[in-house]
Formats: sequence, C-alpha cells, structure tokens
Amino acid sequence: MEERNFTEEERYGRAKKRVEEIKGFYGNLTAYIVVNLFLMAINLLTSPNHLWFYWPMLGWGIGVIFHGLRVFNYMPFLGKDWEERKMKEYMDEEERRKNEWK
Repeated sequence: MEERNFTEEERYGRAKKRVEEIKGFYGNLTAYIVVNLFLMAINLLTSPNHLWFYWPMLGWGIGVIFHGLRVFNYMPFLGKDWEERKMKEYMDEEERRKNEWK
C-alpha cells in the first residue's frame, strides 16, 4: 500500500474520528449492560419461573460484539484494509474507463 504523508489537520481529523468511534462503542456497551441488568431484574422479580431476559441480551450482545470488532479493527472480513483496497479498485476502474473514451 502506498505511503501517504498526512497534514497535521488530516491526522487530527482521523484521530478525532477514531476516538468518536471508540466512544460510541463504549456508550453502546454501557447501555447494553445497564438495560440488560434492568431487564434481568424485572424478569426475575415478576416471573422467575419464565426466564426471557436472555433473548434481548443475546440479540443485542451479538450486535455489541460486531460493533467492537469493527471499532477495534478485528474484522477478518470487510475491515479497513478491505475498504481501502475496494475504493482503490473502483477508482482505478473509473480512471481506466475514462482513458478508454479519450
């Protein structure tokens, strides 16, 4: 991959975006924990013989896991490298088509 020199402003913008992504993940994780503890308490207090709290915990938990994988770049598929390669591929293809029409 070609190395690019980023200006200070570009580096700041990229760092700020990254921090916002991480902050968003931790907000999601905090909401997941608080809401699911609340749902668990409601379930155990109102109908302990019929447990249902784990269904929303499971569904939302899968989302939280994928959110964390994406934010912390652990996606084995469709990660940042894949995005950059695809964008370059489309840009190269567009440039090739433009040159064919000349």
